[in-house]
Formats: sequence, C-alpha cells, structure tokens
Amino acid sequence: MIHSMTGYARKEFKGDWGTAVWEIRSVNQRYLETYLRLPEQWRGLEPILRERFRKQLERGKIECSLRFDSQTGAGQLNINAELAEQLIDSALWVIDRAGQGQLNPLDVLRWPGVMATPEQDMDALNSTLLAAFDEVLGLFIESRQSEGDKLKALIEQRLVGIQAEVTKVRALMPQILDWQRQKLIDRLAEARLELDPTRVEQEIILLAQRIDVAEELDRLETHIGETCKILAKGGSCGRRLDFMMQEFNRESNTLGSKSINAETTQSAVELKVLIEQMREQIQNIE
Repeated sequence: MIHSMTGYARKEFKGDWGTAVWEIRSVNQRYLETYLRLPEQWRGLEPILRERFRKQLERGKIECSLRFDSQTGAGQLNINAELAEQLIDSALWVIDRAGQGQLNPLDVLRWPGVMATPEQDMDALNSTLLAAFDEVLGLFIESRQSEGDKLKALIEQRLVGIQAEVTKVRALMPQILDWQRQKLIDRLAEARLELDPTRVEQEIILLAQRIDVAEELDRLETHIGETCKILAKGGSCGRRLDFMMQEFNRESNTLGSKSINAETTQSAVELKVLIEQMREQIQNIE
C-alpha cells in the first residue's frame, strides 16, 4: 500500500487515574524526524515511543504530544491528622505566648506532609498510556494510508494522460515525416536546384532521424509501466517514484526539442504539466 507522509490522529482516554490525550501529526520530510512533547513525569517514555515510530514509519516529520490530567478529587485526599494536630497545638501555643495573631486553617493544610494524594502505580499507568499510544498510532497510520490511496489515484490518472499523449504523438509521426519530406522537396523546387535524387533521399533520411521520437515514446511507455509496478508494490516507494519523475522529464524534454509541429509541441508541453503534477504529489509519499 502507498502511504502519505501527511497524517493526523487524536484520541482521548479516561480512567480512574485521570484523562490522557494523545495527538500525532506529520508532514513530508526526506528522513524520519520525531518530535515529542510529554509532561515531565513521562519523559522516560521517549525512547520507547521513538522506537515504535521507527518500526512503523520510514519518512516524515512526526510531532507527537501527550496531555495528562490526573484525577485528584477531594475524596481522594488524605490528611495526616496527627501532624495537623501537632501544628495546631504549636500554633495556638505561639499565639497564646505572643498575645496576638490568629490561626488560619488553610495554612495548616498547606504545611508539607499534612495533605497527601494516594500514590499511583506508575508501571501500570505507563502500560496503560503505551497501549493508548499504540491505538492512536494505528489510527495515524490509517490516516496516512487513506491519504496515500488518494495520491496513488491522482498519479495513476496522470499516467493515463501521459499514455494518451504518447499514443497521439506516435499516430502523428508518419504524417509529420511525410509533411517534412514534402516541405524539403518543395523548397528545393522553389530554389530551382538540380540535385541528385539519391542525395535528396539521403537528406530526407537524415532529417527523419533527427526528428524521429519513436525511441523517446518507447521509453516513456516503459517508464509508465515501471511507475505502475512501483505503485502496485507499495511500501516506502517515494524515492523511487521521484527518480522515475526525473526519467519522465528527460524524455519529455527530448521530445520537445525534436518537435517541428504545433501538435507535437503541445503534447510535449502537456507531458511536462502532467509530470510536474505527479512530482508534486510524490513529494508527499513515504
């Protein structure tokens, strides 16, 4: 299958531990580059995430982020009653001795160690977050595959267009050669030059060789077939397709340089347009 380097996936996960949101997006890039934005307590997951990206992807600039909100309701808070009582007694003693001041209960609660939240099982939570990540990564790959299918269809449409232009030029070539042959003969007649018929025929043959594009048309058809094979095989084929575009351009340029007819010139221009459209799409293929 063909995969685009452009993709996006996002999903929210909830549990008794809180809420987590994984988000992955990507754009085209020559190589695989991964950028992670994780809360500080989850930095240890970075090597694992990079390895999972590396196993699934080959090219693209990947941005991955995790937003985590811990579930810490009031009912989950624990109060160290013994420490709180000691603080209160000490505070009241100071107020009594000083003869001024008052006790603020919130100050007691803010004292280190008075309030505590239940400790979470980090290993279990890590496993949960990684399982959620794998799910979002699967959605992300599906989005790249869906986009890749669209790119493949667009490229195949352009290949059909290139084949049509090749067929058109091939059908025109006998007519163009006859027209050029007659044009040369008419010019010689207008000049009233007496030339050896054999020499004239030799010149016509040389001219036909210079403007003959059969070889270029054959190579274009070969390139069409090879590109179709690459698309059918799928996988990471962006670089191979980009190379094929260079080959297509080489033949279309030669075809344009040999053109002596408005119709073949138009076909050469149309070929370059179709090839450029394919090249633009291929820049997004993995």
